[in-house]
Amino acid sequence: MNSYNLAQKIAQLILEKKGSDVVILDLKKLKAVTDFFVICSADSDIQVKAITRHVKDELIFESIRPWHIEKTNNFTWVLMDFVDVVVHIFQPDTRRFYGLERLWGDAKFYEIKDENETSGIFKK
Repeated sequence: MNSYNLAQKIAQLILEKKGSDVVILDLKKLKAVTDFFVICSADSDIQVKAITRHVKDELIFESIRPWHIEKTNNFTWVLMDFVDVVVHIFQPDTRRFYGLERLWGDAKFYEIKDENETSGIFKK
């Protein structure tokens, strides 16, 4: 599975657990350390945990495992590193505070709405 397909698959898995404001940032042309960020919001620490577990468990069936998972103590932010794709699962206040979309404003943004549907490229 290439990195774009993996990012799309992860975005769909996030939506299955009702993650919101899901975006994929294409970082390939920016010479970043990864090809894509997948960023989403979750309303509670329980939902952050559920999304993290669902992504991890479902990708194991395809022999894909995260290289590293890092989390805050209160689950306001989980980072899942799949090397070519890095997933950021935020609670809304933490997402606003860190503003990854602002920091990577030169990237192409794909807003993910529901299964196999993107709203196209947009810039924030």
